[in-house]
Amino acid sequence: MQDAAEGGCRCGKLRFRVTGAPLFTAACHCRGCQQMAASAFSLTSCYLSTNFELLAGETVIGGLHGPIRHVFCDHCLSWVFTRPEGMDEIVNVRTTLLDAPPTDPPFLETYTSEALPWAVTKARHSFETLPPMERFQPLMAEFASLAHG
Repeated sequence: MQDAAEGGCRCGKLRFRVTGAPLFTAACHCRGCQQMAASAFSLTSCYLSTNFELLAGETVIGGLHGPIRHVFCDHCLSWVFTRPEGMDEIVNVRTTLLDAPPTDPPFLETYTSEALPWAVTKARHSFETLPPMERFQPLMAEFASLAHG
């Protein structure tokens, strides 16, 4: 189990710390993530909100300004984390913004129905859209067992 990890935006003005192991890691292939990341997919490490702390910098909401709050550095406008509406207990940190991002492939991938045909992640679990809510607890338990295995 990881004790603590820090990360930050592109310009370095916004810094954050996560503690403990993530609940899971993921790649999202949805068209919105492709557009926001200017890439084939976005990478996420999902943490409990209580295990996430902003250390420095200011944030602004970006993206569609809708039910999913995409949070950016107010200076360089790097996409730093996401807070899904109604799920305030979690925060999805952009994995590549960690100072030492994980080297393993993402545990799961979502919205493969919108994936670019050449974008392959080697994720253990793939879903055409989002996993059904009843699958999240077993998926998180499996991820935790692999991390402690």
